[in-house]
Amino acid sequence: MELGRASSPAVRTIPIDSPISALNKFKQQNLPACKPVLKPSCVITSFLVLGFIFVPIGLTTLCASRTVVEIVDRYDSGCVPGAFRSNKVSFIKDTSLPKNCSRILKVRKHMKAPIYIYYQLDNYYQNHRRYVKSRSDQQLLHGLKSNNTSSCEPEEFNNGLPVVPCGLIAWSLFNDTYTFVRGTKELRINRKNIAWESDRDSKFGKHVYPLNFQNGTLIGGGKLDPHIPLSDQEDLIVWMRTAALPSFRKLYGRIEEDLEADDVIVVHLMNNYNTYSFGGKKKLVLSTSSWLGGRNDFLGVAYIFVGGSSIILSIVFLLLHMKNSRPCVEKAVSSWSGKDHSS
Repeated sequence: MELGRASSPAVRTIPIDSPISALNKFKQQNLPACKPVLKPSCVITSFLVLGFIFVPIGLTTLCASRTVVEIVDRYDSGCVPGAFRSNKVSFIKDTSLPKNCSRILKVRKHMKAPIYIYYQLDNYYQNHRRYVKSRSDQQLLHGLKSNNTSSCEPEEFNNGLPVVPCGLIAWSLFNDTYTFVRGTKELRINRKNIAWESDRDSKFGKHVYPLNFQNGTLIGGGKLDPHIPLSDQEDLIVWMRTAALPSFRKLYGRIEEDLEADDVIVVHLMNNYNTYSFGGKKKLVLSTSSWLGGRNDFLGVAYIFVGGSSIILSIVFLLLHMKNSRPCVEKAVSSWSGKDHSS
């Protein structure tokens, strides 16, 4: 009996330019691409160039930061009477006790105007989700015309009336005040234009006035003048731009005259803000500025570290290449043309 020969299956030929072929090349990572071969000389040169660029930038940035003169004074502990040192919370909550305090600052180096005045708060988490969401941007811009203030709870209504501005951020407005005296003359503090122009013009209404603000039994922070529109309440605008880190500085004002070395500045302040309940710290900062801004050594140190690391790596690679040098065999494959020139 003769067995029939089995018919062989037809072989399917896929055109090179078909979508299926392109998809297979994509899955196998065989699409046309430029695959440069990094030679030791190129790598060493690249690291050297990177180091020679970054190190001078880092040194320039660090020098600019070091030209900034700062005076930092922590006053939260020193402005509590001795009888209340063991119970600071009761002192700050007792409204019958005076909160005025005097501090003495000595200028170590010449400080050129303008001299920026900051208050610094530590261990204060303005980036807490509940805190950040407790505001109404529409109310800040349109006032009572905006009815959707549910995000402001629990500071949405007070005594049955709406609160403007509502929310925990506005309710916890910083309210310490500072007065500076040099000799017998009080230094003038310019408190205008301390907030971002975009915030004043676009986020806070020019015809929106504070209403029923800080009228409850529990006062969180500073009060606002009900006769001044929110767009001109720059303390509030600065405070409402929440900080991302638990330690932050916010601009209080500017001193528009120079301070000479060895000047003695007497600061009369009102220690009103409660940071004792959560273990926070309060500091007063006087600072000049450079072309880079305030004092911040991190950027310069980072540039120097990256540049120095690049130079060290280039030296290490050079020594290894000189010790174990071998010819660099290039796989001369032009993947975009599909031709192998190495054979």
